[in-house]
Amino acid sequence: MKAEYNVPEELHGCHTTVVEDYLFEGHVPVESVTQVLDAKPSIIGLSVPGMPLGSPGMSGEKRGPLEVYVIASQPTDSPDIYATH
Repeated sequence: MKAEYNVPEELHGCHTTVVEDYLFEGHVPVESVTQVLDAKPSIIGLSVPGMPLGSPGMSGEKRGPLEVYVIASQPTDSPDIYATH
């Protein structure tokens, strides 16, 4: 699914889902998912790469802010941060 949606390797997460034509990669907080579904921006989706401790659904203590990245429709040199939780 990651290849089908052209998710850059640096944005790969541990889980992938598609909701209303948007791809969500990794442990994306529900607040960010809801914002995208309401606003319907022109993006592929959102990603929380890897498996950060303390992120939604992950055990362990959170270490610093959780950054949610945009999976852009057009490739970029570095992904934009959509939100910080």
